[in-house]
Amino acid sequence: MKKRIGILTGGGDCPGLNAVIRGVVTAAIIKYDWEVVGVEDGFDGLLNSEKCRQLSLEDVRGILPRGGTILGTTNRGNPFSYPVEKNGKIEYIDISESVIDRIKAMGIDALVVVGGDGSLKIAMELMSKGVPIVGVPKTIDNDLMETDVTFGYNTALETATDALDKLHSTAESHHRVMIMEVMGRYAGWIALESGIAGGADVILIPEIPFDIKKICHAIDERRKKGSRFSIIVAAEGAFPDGGKRVVKQNADSAHSIERLGGVGEYIAGELSGCLDMDVRVTVLGHLQRGGSPSTFDRCLGSRFGVKALELIAKNEFGRMVCLNGRSIKSVSIEKAVRKLKLVDPDGEMVKCAEELGIMLGR
Repeated sequence: MKKRIGILTGGGDCPGLNAVIRGVVTAAIIKYDWEVVGVEDGFDGLLNSEKCRQLSLEDVRGILPRGGTILGTTNRGNPFSYPVEKNGKIEYIDISESVIDRIKAMGIDALVVVGGDGSLKIAMELMSKGVPIVGVPKTIDNDLMETDVTFGYNTALETATDALDKLHSTAESHHRVMIMEVMGRYAGWIALESGIAGGADVILIPEIPFDIKKICHAIDERRKKGSRFSIIVAAEGAFPDGGKRVVKQNADSAHSIERLGGVGEYIAGELSGCLDMDVRVTVLGHLQRGGSPSTFDRCLGSRFGVKALELIAKNEFGRMVCLNGRSIKSVSIEKAVRKLKLVDPDGEMVKCAEELGIMLGR
């Protein structure tokens, strides 16, 4: 009997999502002769039959260079904590049974969930209720355990490094301190690797609380030695020793998360008070999520998609595809989302940065 596979993309978008979708659809049709149903806007789409459509080879033709996801995505729509308005107030209820009924009604035999730790945790809960699921890891932060790297990260790194290259020329011309704020709530991988690749002078990451006085001293010493400009890369989740993360917008409920942003401006304000230099801030923001995926991310996304279908064919559910060395393998979703993959403050990458003369805020 022909299988029917569903696929959805949840959480924030990133380069390479379309490569995964194409990999799933192409392998399903060509190798297995299965049908694929594309679910629009993450888990939210499972509540609306109009947001679910069968995907053909024609639908995925030419999408490899495209950023984002042809299925759309959202950070909301958790079926176990779904927002509904009652008496003028927002309440959160469990509508997971309705989602499961919809999956059954559409004849979906297995679901491919492409997402970060949040989406994969929802997938685990649906698994516990009997929905056959295979996970595909996705995050530009590269903070998912059990996979060497996630697709989207490489493209985000290239974007950040390219921005640093461009900031160097204007910083040097105007003798400024340039601060570039990049994504990284809890993990500083983008800041650390782009900072090394882009020749930053200071890198600030969430894993190493920074001392603003030491940063001032380091920049002042550079100036005294003839370097009339400095480049700082700061992850959005970086924070001062003994302080807190800079929050742009507080969580609007117990079911949402605070939105970070503003650490660059905070650092600029502190540096302006102790340095006789012009300090400017650039926030890359969603530029890191957009654009055409790199060759690496296109290839990795394609391999992840094909591997997901292989797991379904073997009835190996509750697994997440992963990159291990040069091979695509799988691990249990539960193991993958148990904790985040953070930068080791005493690890090789940090030591490399410091031995290159880069100041890590400590």
